[in-house]
Amino acid sequence: MEADLVARTGLQFKAIQAAGLHGVSLSKLPGNLAKLIRGYQQSRKILEEFQPDVLLFTGGYVAIPMALAGSKFKSLLYVPDIEPGLALKTLARFSDHIALTTPESKKWFSEKKNMTITGYPLRDDIKKWAKSEAQTYFKLEPNLPTILFVGGSSGARSINQAVLSILDQLLEKYQVIHLTGHLDWETIQAATVNAGDRYHPFPYLHEIGAAMAAADLAVSRAGASTLGEYPYFGLPAILVPYPYAWRYQKVNADYLVDRGAAVLLRDEELKSDLLTMINDLMANPAYLAHMSRAMSALSQPMAAERISELLYEMTEA
Repeated sequence: MEADLVARTGLQFKAIQAAGLHGVSLSKLPGNLAKLIRGYQQSRKILEEFQPDVLLFTGGYVAIPMALAGSKFKSLLYVPDIEPGLALKTLARFSDHIALTTPESKKWFSEKKNMTITGYPLRDDIKKWAKSEAQTYFKLEPNLPTILFVGGSSGARSINQAVLSILDQLLEKYQVIHLTGHLDWETIQAATVNAGDRYHPFPYLHEIGAAMAAADLAVSRAGASTLGEYPYFGLPAILVPYPYAWRYQKVNADYLVDRGAAVLLRDEELKSDLLTMINDLMANPAYLAHMSRAMSALSQPMAAERISELLYEMTEA
């Protein structure tokens, strides 16, 4: 997926091999270690050909081989989630500077590290959408509330299943934009063939900015992008942290919930409580407006520019 997304921008893409070591069974450990070694060798070749002035990392075990191979180069680490994972903590040891989405991330790193709060970077094509233009793009009724369900690029099966179980009741009151992800797309297509024109499903949506601009309420996981995209649009949210990455997504969700910008719903409570929670929020426009203002207050729309400035400063140094 990353290769296709990068290709759309016209940027060069080169993949390296990598695999995780933390929490891996003993039977898989030798194979994963071999992949990391091959990734290190591939990274050295890329660096010899490209000769960068500075390296930018955003985490994940795939970055480890490149960080090891590029230890002699200056590097900037960007931390998207509030709590860094093991790979990010490892990468921090190789980094000359660390960019953070929120100040809360500082406590996980050494005070000796150079750190800058940048916010979460947004693509320009996300930022271009106004509500009226987005409603026109999706052919939405302007006076009917719109609920956005986001399952991520692959999909969030429990969210998708919960939506299907209450879809008829939702469509009595609201319009629905449903980003299903690719994994459940065919199943959802078959199940919603007669849903009507208030239901707008997509397996993947490049114009995600239009969906967020059009929506009055979002229901999604609590990945790092919620810390930047929802605040930009002042979009109130019901956040359902991924239960198998509960720790990291729960920290992101709590950051927004504690500031009055979102409410938390546990994954196991989706089918029983989702419809009630949506109806309660939509029936209280004053509270929804309060959530929207609280979300907007967290927006840092110049985050990408700040990260770019740090990179330029490091190359000039």
